[in-house]
Amino acid sequence: MSKPYLIKNRHADDISNTSSNPAFSQVLQAKLSRRSLLQGSAAAGAAAVLPLGLLQSSGAQAKTAASSARARRLGFKSVPFSTQDTVVVPEGYTARAFYKWGDPVGIAGKMPAFKPDASNSTQEQAYQAGMHHDGMAFFPLPLGSNRADHGLLAMNHEYIDNGLLFPDGTANWDLNKARKGQNAMGVSVVEVRRSGNGWEIVRPSAYARRITVNTPMSISGPARGHALMKTAADSRGTTVLGTMQNCANGKTPWGTYLTCEENWSDIFTKPSGNMTALEKRYGIGREEKEYLWSGVDNRFDSDKNPNEANRFGWVVEIDPFNPQSTPRKHTALGRIKHEGAEVTITPGGRVAVYMGDDQRFEYIYKFVSKNTYRPDNGNRTHNMSLLEEGTLYVARFNADGSGDWLPLVYGQNGLTAENGFADQGEVLVKTRMAADLLGATKMDRPEWISADPFASGSLYCTLTNNNERGKEGKPGADAANPRNDNRFGHIIRWQEKGGDGTQTAFTWDILVLAGNKQAAKAEHKGNIKGDDFGSPDGLSFDHRGVLWIQTDVSSSTINQKEYAGMGNNQMVATIVGSGEYRRFLTAPRGAEVTGIAFTPDNKTLFINIQHPGEPSEGLSDPHNPKAVSSWPDGPSGGRPRAATVVITKNDGGVIGS
Repeated sequence: MSKPYLIKNRHADDISNTSSNPAFSQVLQAKLSRRSLLQGSAAAGAAAVLPLGLLQSSGAQAKTAASSARARRLGFKSVPFSTQDTVVVPEGYTARAFYKWGDPVGIAGKMPAFKPDASNSTQEQAYQAGMHHDGMAFFPLPLGSNRADHGLLAMNHEYIDNGLLFPDGTANWDLNKARKGQNAMGVSVVEVRRSGNGWEIVRPSAYARRITVNTPMSISGPARGHALMKTAADSRGTTVLGTMQNCANGKTPWGTYLTCEENWSDIFTKPSGNMTALEKRYGIGREEKEYLWSGVDNRFDSDKNPNEANRFGWVVEIDPFNPQSTPRKHTALGRIKHEGAEVTITPGGRVAVYMGDDQRFEYIYKFVSKNTYRPDNGNRTHNMSLLEEGTLYVARFNADGSGDWLPLVYGQNGLTAENGFADQGEVLVKTRMAADLLGATKMDRPEWISADPFASGSLYCTLTNNNERGKEGKPGADAANPRNDNRFGHIIRWQEKGGDGTQTAFTWDILVLAGNKQAAKAEHKGNIKGDDFGSPDGLSFDHRGVLWIQTDVSSSTINQKEYAGMGNNQMVATIVGSGEYRRFLTAPRGAEVTGIAFTPDNKTLFINIQHPGEPSEGLSDPHNPKAVSSWPDGPSGGRPRAATVVITKNDGGVIGS
């Protein structure tokens, strides 16, 4: 190959935002210089930078927590850095992989077993777990209950590796191979139950379902039927086939699953090279090396189907309790590279959904519904319409620690026909361009967002990394925040005015600067008290208010370069305000830790191990698939397999206690 590349993170080296909007580093420089925040000292605990009132519970305004009190301490012994090819958890805990790529999802009469040589057919893959598990949510059964021993797991399958998916990799490429890859992306819904033998997948199950790149979906919201959403196959612009590159997720109070389309632009190509401004802004290129779909499936050739790409980049709502239901792409929530969708209920009953756009120098968004949530289960039909209508905002972080949510509304703030926006549908299809025009603040790869269950309107967001900061022509940092080469990322938090997500003002601060205390350069040391970590990605509060952080260090960097000595990717926990970070889990070789789902009693934790064995560049070698890892099946297995891992405490207690 002419240039080394990664499969999942090929976009991470790209910057498609050429606007003159201020980068977050510029804002942070002014804020930190004035307040002398952190003082550049690793000993400065997170509590020192806690926004006023952030730890105060907001009572009825806060999201309901299963526990009656916030956790005050972490009760597990930290695990060390690891380079082992296994999942390591603390003493007194057990971790077991139990839903692996290729396992049957559980559809009656259609439960093909996984073939270790990857020779499963295209049709068989449609009824098996997809590749590279990511965001995930647990839904107790029956609907509306709080059971902790029986439920549904809905999870994303973000991307594929053709070197593992086929015995011969990309050789003899054709449409049938592309279709198998399409069947290995999307979403799984599986039924799970805890018995005397532990957790197991229920097979067959009336709930079992696979949603793929070719599953019919409806389009909702202002862009439904828009000219930019119409194609030759869908002249009305109301129905699209499939969802793909599904990264993080969301879970609604009415029992539906939100899957988020992230790096969808990697699939599309423009062979002519005549990219429009819209295509350039979203990163569609002339060719792609990983998936090869566009060469055999015209749907992904933007020269032949220029509007098909506009039908991806959305948040998709799925009803896991009804396998016959049609998923819906909600255009009111904007078209970006969605990392996740954190759903909250505001004090007045409206829905606020927080979302990151995962690319360097992109933005943070929120959606506020027009109508209000009705908590009674009899209102589920009403609640399932709440994401169809409302206002989308983009964040501006001000140097004085304040912030503003800027409305992306047609006719306001320059979002007019004169500036390329004919109507609200066009504003949403061109969400990034609209946010550019409004002057939103450029961030360092906004990823997962999580809401504190004990403090209404208190949000946290992982900013994974951005080693472009400080390079020629790019914004730099300051002495108090030595992050010119931001290899390790950080976590930002903000407090909505009055704890109310419908407000357009907020205050913000930095929770932690990730890093390696042993790093040679000051800008790589961070200010962590406790166990070091870098490239924070997955983020979620549990029901007791413990904040869990998962890392996604690139396979080209794991335990190398600035990350030397830090071992494999990991999962850490913290009590907000304590400043202490404690390592709970380490991943197998080449893998990312992702997906966080707790049962209501907080006694079971489900996480996902994604891309075990991923090489430092390019596809896996189909002739030597276990070159990096043989997890979870071990040396006797045929190849590494992404998998869901169930974690329990041996004494049956609460995770983290």
